[in-house]
Amino acid sequence: KLQIQLLNKVGFEWERCRKPWEKSYEELVIFVKKFGHTRVPQNFLPNPSLGRWVDTQRQGYIKKLKGNASSSLKKNRIQLLNKIG
Repeated sequence: KLQIQLLNKVGFEWERCRKPWEKSYEELVIFVKKFGHTRVPQNFLPNPSLGRWVDTQRQGYIKKLKGNASSSLKKNRIQLLNKIG
C-alpha cells in the first residue's frame, strides 16, 4: 500500500493508454488553468494538436446545434467542455 501511495504522489499513470479525447480534455483543462481561457491557437507551439482538437470540438458543437447528425460530439462531452468554459 505504501508503494502505491508513493507512486500516486509522483504522478504515476495507472492507465497504460488513456483515451485520446480524455487526454486532450485534460490538456485543455491545464491550458485554461494557465491562461484563463479556452481560445487555444491552432498553432500553439507547446502543443499544436491541442489547438486543432479544440477547433474540432467547436465545429462538432456547431454541427450539433444545427441538428447535423454527422457530429460525433456526445452530450456528456459537451457538458464537460461547458464546465471549463
